Amino acid sequence: MVIRYPNGKLYAGTKRDEPKQAKAKKTKGTNNKEISYSNRGKSLEDDLNDTNVFYSQQKLANIHKKPVPIQIVKVDYPARSAAVIREAYFRTPSTTDYNGVYNGYYIDFEAKETDSKTSFPLKNIHPHQMEHMNSVLHQRGIAFFIVRFSTLSRNFVVRYDVVARFYDNMKNGGRKSIPFTVFETEAIEIHEGYLPRLDYLQAVDVLIADKSVCESEEK
Repeated sequence: MVIRYPNGKLYAGTKRDEPKQAKAKKTKGTNNKEISYSNRGKSLEDDLNDTNVFYSQQKLANIHKKPVPIQIVKVDYPARSAAVIREAYFRTPSTTDYNGVYNGYYIDFEAKETDSKTSFPLKNIHPHQMEHMNSVLHQRGIAFFIVRFSTLSRNFVVRYDVVARFYDNMKNGGRKSIPFTVFETEAIEIHEGYLPRLDYLQAVDVLIADKSVCESEEK
């Protein structure tokens, strides 16, 4: 299926979007090596979706992944009872991945993964996403990023303003990534578990507490 952005640019997709046949071709030439997938975990998105289901069932929070509106422009009907989408467009640029309500606060966050062991690249964060999160903060909501360093199996909740500092620096000609050491010193690490899979609300509690302190100092 071909999907395009609102400006007509082709959507390249992600590794998760690749057809199974394409993935299978990549394994050719490895017959002499035993491949083990036992340690391959779910994606960050899968873990967050499972966590949000748990939060909802336990009535702890109401947070969901935002649906992305798509305009379908070409459909094939190989059979009367089947339809295959061949081409579609994103109607509007996406804002952030997740939003909802927790303990009376509006929650809005973006989830990102990187294979890098030393830094988080900023190239996949778009200006309209930063503008959206800034507007959330302006309305006294809680905005943040959840970043997974997949190679290291470490996950962090990082405040919007930390990312914004490096993002603004990048626009002014500075480095195009955030060093891993910044996550260790300025972000909140969250650990994978069983139920919930990735308990990020503990970190959100810290963000809410810090927000309350800042607002009290401003009065």
